[in-house]
Amino acid sequence: MSKHQPIVFGVAGGTASGKTTVANTILQAVGASQVAYLPHDAYYRDMQHLPFAERARLNYDHPNSLETSLLVRHVQQLVAGQTVYVPVYDFTHHLRTTETRPVTPCPIVMVEGILIFTKRKLRELMDVKIFVDTDADVRFIRRLQRDLHERGRSLDTIIQQYLETVRPMHLKFVEPSKRYADVIIPEGGLNKVAIDMVVSRLHVMLAEQGYPAGANQP
Repeated sequence: MSKHQPIVFGVAGGTASGKTTVANTILQAVGASQVAYLPHDAYYRDMQHLPFAERARLNYDHPNSLETSLLVRHVQQLVAGQTVYVPVYDFTHHLRTTETRPVTPCPIVMVEGILIFTKRKLRELMDVKIFVDTDADVRFIRRLQRDLHERGRSLDTIIQQYLETVRPMHLKFVEPSKRYADVIIPEGGLNKVAIDMVVSRLHVMLAEQGYPAGANQP
């Protein structure tokens, strides 16, 4: 296949808004082999020089907690047809591991995360920007369940983190970034009509970029 310009697709939204579900649904609809997936939370800065107690107290919901410059570079490299090596982050111990995950160039570069619209250099690389909008109480319950069952955290630490950093940072950074979205999807992955519209638009854009019909098939 001749070289085409990839479509850079951003999916943002508050913590546990359902943006990962939306991203996965779109990924399955267009074909996983057609999507280079870059989750922003893989790019948390490496703070292994700090003891665990101090790492646990850091504000992970502030834009400065992420190495977005590396993510920008990776998007640029994928668009240029180069393979990138995405960090692997350990959320239980708040550490960037020594492992990396290779991501190869694809027709679609999907970037997902709560803060991806807060950085101008990253926004300017995106052809389509989606914001998943879900009520705060629903998001809190989902985050509580996720952190208890998947990340091994205690109820007290989850609530403390939510009140001290997650909620304030959402109001300061995430919610205002919604104005940069091209499309806002209420109710996340439950909004089948909105997701179908986005998928249809992606198919049209792929065709406009010269990708062959049926490229979304496994």
